[in-house]
Amino acid sequence: MKLINIHCENNGVTKAYEPGTSLLQVARDQNIRLESATLAALANNQLKELWYEASSPQTVRFIGYEHPDGRRCYQRSLAFLLQRAVRDAFPSHSLSVEHSVSNGFYCELSGASGFSAPMVGAIAKRMRELVAADLPFEKTKIPTTEAIAIFQRQGYAEKARLQQTRGKLYTSVYYLDGYADHFYGPLVPSTGALSSFGLTPYYNGMLLMFPKAGSAEALENVIIQRKMFDIFQEHKQWVDILQAGTVGQINELVQRSGGDELIKVSEALHEKRYAQIADHISSLGRSVKLALIAGPSSSGKTTTSKRLSIQLKVAGFAPKVLEMDNYFVNRDQTPLDEHGEHDFESINAVDLELFNEHLDQLLRGRRVRLPKFDFGSGARFYDDTYMQLGEKDILIVEGIHALNPKLTEAINPQNKLRIYASALTFINLDENNRISTTDNRLLRRLVRDAFFRGNGAQATLHRWASVRRGEDRNIFPFQENADIMFNSSLLYEINVLRKYAEPMLYRVLPNDAVYAEACRLLKFLSYFEFISPEDEQKIPPTSIIREFIGGSSFLYR
Repeated sequence: MKLINIHCENNGVTKAYEPGTSLLQVARDQNIRLESATLAALANNQLKELWYEASSPQTVRFIGYEHPDGRRCYQRSLAFLLQRAVRDAFPSHSLSVEHSVSNGFYCELSGASGFSAPMVGAIAKRMRELVAADLPFEKTKIPTTEAIAIFQRQGYAEKARLQQTRGKLYTSVYYLDGYADHFYGPLVPSTGALSSFGLTPYYNGMLLMFPKAGSAEALENVIIQRKMFDIFQEHKQWVDILQAGTVGQINELVQRSGGDELIKVSEALHEKRYAQIADHISSLGRSVKLALIAGPSSSGKTTTSKRLSIQLKVAGFAPKVLEMDNYFVNRDQTPLDEHGEHDFESINAVDLELFNEHLDQLLRGRRVRLPKFDFGSGARFYDDTYMQLGEKDILIVEGIHALNPKLTEAINPQNKLRIYASALTFINLDENNRISTTDNRLLRRLVRDAFFRGNGAQATLHRWASVRRGEDRNIFPFQENADIMFNSSLLYEINVLRKYAEPMLYRVLPNDAVYAEACRLLKFLSYFEFISPEDEQKIPPTSIIREFIGGSSFLYR
């Protein structure tokens, strides 16, 4: 038998193996030791389970929990473990993994008003028994008709619906001790790798907690996020009424009647929320003179500010926009990050003293000469641009630091309203495959960067980790400071984004470091039914999605 070479990037060793050798055997043979347990591998830049059998030459990098793909493998596997433990402990109930909140996954139990401490204890006990048994996660590919029948027997109506609407001939099914499930990414080798987890009651459900990103043992702290949780629950009730809470349900709606109804209902909800925010500001009298809008990358902050401005005009206000970018300190005063490079996302990159001084003067009705910032020279300058607020004027400031108290610390809290905008994804693939809000925003950014900033998918994917670190540092810690949260996601948007994002992702080459991420996103997009060009034309020009795919009636810088 002709041997194949497998090169291991972890130790630089190239060694010949028989075809069909699993990556787990390679890891053991080469005595691979990572910071944490070995959970999966990147084989020829594609994420694979450790039981993947190599049949051709491979370049392999084994990964653990310290790698983002390793963490995703761990979280998917833990969701499977939890699902199995719930079925064992409470066979008359079914579990749904809803969304991410408070550093964990929020879960609910059908037919139960909540998770009592004894119930949580019983589930955790069963999970630890399954971990101690070190049972393998096994994967097989079977005809989709068989997979649908299996999921229906197990009571997974949405898992079955997803496969029915996806239209694939074969489906990958994972098994844990004879119990079947489906995931759109690899799992860890066995339950023994899942020793670190936490369960805690949370409002009417339960939180599944994971280890911190920098540790395979220490769990994330539970941070109560009541406002964020309320937004998710509000939208969950809405999509349940529409029967559009899962991708399978949305696909059925698209296949049955196109995307027309989804577009109309989603856009109507957004317009209603903008009007409600404007009415709320109006109800406060004239005390609120400053509206601060913050949100992470590709959350639709700019469209939110423009559409809110329209509704404020309807409510009798005269909105004016103050550009925070013009308050950057000069380039030579910009703080440096840990790598010695300019940190333009730091709040200290803003001239806070001048910004607060001008805000105070404007809110007092005084005339202020506004600065401008030349990004080419990295210096501030002044021209004949002035601003003064009248009785009906309201100032709108949009930016990543808008919810940070330091940004407007000199302003009376009664004079400002803080708004947090983000694409908080409230649909799931099925019962225990949630859709990450981060992935939703990343797809938006991929399309926008290609259309309007001249960046291919490679450039956007390479930069995304840095963007996320900036959000973790500058945005997410302050989101609960918001007076109002606006969910900018749309029920139909990923069905639309698929058409634009797929060709970009297919152009990422296998030798690029972000190829595995491109493959992951392509697999994710494959679950969504395309919305026809005819229905796409029905998306209004003021829609948030137009900020990313084009065709907006608003002007963007």
